[in-house]
Amino acid sequence: MEYHVTKNGSDHGQGTQQDPFLTINKAASVAVAGDTVIVHEGVYREWVNPKYKGLSEKRRITYQAAEGEKVVIKGSEQILNWHLVGNNIWKAELPNTVFRDFNPYKEEVFGDWLVTVEEKKHLGDVYLNGMSFYEVTSYDQLVDLMVSTEVKDLWTNEIVPLHHSERTKYVWFAEVNNDQTTLYANFQGADPNQEFVEINVRGSCFYPTETGIDYITVRGFEMAHAATPWAPPTSDQPGLIGPNWSKGWIIENNIIHDAKCSAISIGKEASTGNNYRSIRKDKPGYQYQLESVFTAERKGWNKETIGSHIIRNNTIYDCGQNAIVGHLGCIFSEVHHNHI
Repeated sequence: MEYHVTKNGSDHGQGTQQDPFLTINKAASVAVAGDTVIVHEGVYREWVNPKYKGLSEKRRITYQAAEGEKVVIKGSEQILNWHLVGNNIWKAELPNTVFRDFNPYKEEVFGDWLVTVEEKKHLGDVYLNGMSFYEVTSYDQLVDLMVSTEVKDLWTNEIVPLHHSERTKYVWFAEVNNDQTTLYANFQGADPNQEFVEINVRGSCFYPTETGIDYITVRGFEMAHAATPWAPPTSDQPGLIGPNWSKGWIIENNIIHDAKCSAISIGKEASTGNNYRSIRKDKPGYQYQLESVFTAERKGWNKETIGSHIIRNNTIYDCGQNAIVGHLGCIFSEVHHNHI
């Protein structure tokens, strides 16, 4: 069966080319082994959560962008109704219902092997015309930072711009209570109501919430803006895209960027250990890593059930921790020809 998804479709439709679905998730709720989901041009703001698995290499479920069409899956939403509250500083007030049961502006970057001298950061982000901002930890830090934007070339004695320091002036800060999240951002003279501003609201773009969703192919998409958590080898390792402790995925020919921590994950899941070193503080991380291996073996970690993925020909950039991550779940996989 071949299903089609378009921006002018309907999830009450049949999913045919003449009567397409509106969301990729609708197709993902009905596609079974041997089916292909073809997604047509447009930006799809959703977390694709495949419901069914393929059965073998020859009976997999394929999700692909229509040939020659640009299809973008984003974990962000566009935000309007910003209000100017200071010199270049704007705020937006959002009901927490926007985030459902996962608020990335409340969730901290946390976990084993995380070593930082900075104050706590969060999984949210703000994007101005596609450029991500930096988080600061107080409202006072939103004012223009004293950062040199030019430097003397020691060879020519000429003054030249220091382009990368400009970006450090684009900063955001969030306040979260039980009902509302208030975002503050320094847009450096830009009007966010006239520009294109997006914020992270979802944890992934294409990632099953259940394990064992085998033999899936994801091909030809651009995917961006996922509030993915820190992913050490002793924790659950969700990514912007990944199989979540399954077998036989092919992730190929995609453009993947702006994952808060991990872009592609072919790693472990929480039941084999989830940041116990940081939570319990009773044993070193390497000990918990060894224990996760034995726990995984007892839970059926073997070639017949886990791994054997193919990750190839993807372009990956601007991700906070890594481009491709995987402990245990990556066994017998091929990773090649990715531009990172």
